[in-house]
Amino acid sequence: MRVLLVEDDPMIGEAIQAALRDASYAADWVQNGQTALTTLAGESYDFVLLDLGLPGKDGFEVLRSIRQKNDATPVLVITARDSLADRLRGLDGGADDYVLKPFEMAELMARMRAVLRRKGGPATLILSNGRVSLDPATHEAKASDRSGVQLSNREFALLQALLVRPGAILSRHDLETRIYGWGEEVESNAVEFLIHSLRKKLGSDVIKNIRGAGWMVSKGV
Repeated sequence: MRVLLVEDDPMIGEAIQAALRDASYAADWVQNGQTALTTLAGESYDFVLLDLGLPGKDGFEVLRSIRQKNDATPVLVITARDSLADRLRGLDGGADDYVLKPFEMAELMARMRAVLRRKGGPATLILSNGRVSLDPATHEAKASDRSGVQLSNREFALLQALLVRPGAILSRHDLETRIYGWGEEVESNAVEFLIHSLRKKLGSDVIKNIRGAGWMVSKGV
């Protein structure tokens, strides 16, 4: 899942981005409001983590701009502003949740999963197409005829991207953008290697190769 982090504090930004990547999110980080809006206009994200105290356009302006464009991307505000007025302004302005700094990363990720469940996104309790299931909280996958197996972070990210859209063909670029954030080195055969690993764990027919187009998992049966 691809996340845009909007945070101007270098220490906090680095820590959150590193934790997100360790948890298998493809996390990109920008440090001001205008760059956030430019990035969102040009690229697709599954989630936005938004600080309020940003240089230039503050977080409230960014949030308003996102929602005025009828962009339903989940937005979770992360801020030190703890007044009731600010919390109400953020939630009434279209934020899906509001988390106060300092926070534990485990709680932040649980809040992200909760938001996505409410929106029916890629952190529903269990993702399944009837042939294979995936638990976003534990990174455990289970094929219908096999025992559950633990996936690596990138195996999880790839299978999650496919199971969010069963029946849809995802190209190499589609999968890479859901696995890797900006600046992360992508080896030429990384997607094939991960798919090979997932097939070994879950069965050779779990992920289908559509020659010249990409990969898919079948719709539910």
